[in-house]
Amino acid sequence: MSVDTATESAPAAESAVLPTVTVVIPTRDRPEMLKRAVEAVLGQTYSGDVECIAVFDQSDPEPIDVEIGPRRTLRAVRNSRNPGLAGARNTGVLSATGSLIAFCDDDDEWMPGKLEQQVELLTINPKTVIVGCGIVMRQGEVDIAVKPGAATVTLDDLLRSRVLELNPCTLLARLDFFRDRVGLVDESLPGGYAEDYDWLLRAASLTSIPMISAPLVRINWHRGSFFQSRWATIVDSLTYLLAKHPEFERSPQGRGRILGQIAFAQAAQGKRRQARQTAGRCLRSNWLEPRAYLALAVAFHLLSPELVLRAAHARGKGI
Repeated sequence: MSVDTATESAPAAESAVLPTVTVVIPTRDRPEMLKRAVEAVLGQTYSGDVECIAVFDQSDPEPIDVEIGPRRTLRAVRNSRNPGLAGARNTGVLSATGSLIAFCDDDDEWMPGKLEQQVELLTINPKTVIVGCGIVMRQGEVDIAVKPGAATVTLDDLLRSRVLELNPCTLLARLDFFRDRVGLVDESLPGGYAEDYDWLLRAASLTSIPMISAPLVRINWHRGSFFQSRWATIVDSLTYLLAKHPEFERSPQGRGRILGQIAFAQAAQGKRRQARQTAGRCLRSNWLEPRAYLALAVAFHLLSPELVLRAAHARGKGI
């Protein structure tokens, strides 16, 4: 089932200059948040065509009551692939008609100039195939601007650190690069956890990713995170990720970070022996990795996982 809404076409001369951007918004049972995200996408200052595709995951598409201006289209479709975020993203990618592809989660929102600035960078540098930007982290009523630490993100950067400001909501990529060179989002990741990180690692193995320093996406950090306490899924997915990307072996800091996350999740599950063993592997990779020590503290009942999570979230971070 799909609901298509089209608008008047732009003059041919302008259309030839400005590429069409397809924006995919995966969604599930959050109609008010979805409406806000769609309005932010359709309200972009970018004067080219914008196609917005809302992909309803595990539910039938519903009408989205928003105003649709010139050079904007809105489609609502059902996830036709595996249930979950990865399948929903891929459904949107395979439905896209634009030459550029971008994503926005239904609980986040774009600043008005996001597409305009990113398309300009891609236009000025024809060999550039993907670009990111800074973010604003919102927790409650508090906004924290997070600017990229460098003008370009490389594979080594992503191995060492997840790079908070680089996620699907900040990306704009050429569709042929996304779909044909990097490939679709991996739907085999257990529970779909870290599907975006896996895709970024694959993309960065092909090209560096330039970053616009301006914070152009608001990430709404809230306690309703789908993966906040699904510890078994996190363990399985991160174990899968390490096996899939052997390049982590050349980054002791990055490998230690992932092992520390696995150890913490095992400790939160009450699997004390496994947590101690994984924490030991983590410390042998990087003895400065704090997640290993937090995992051990949880394993020995010195801290509760909930307390650690609350402290991390108060700083706008996760484990």
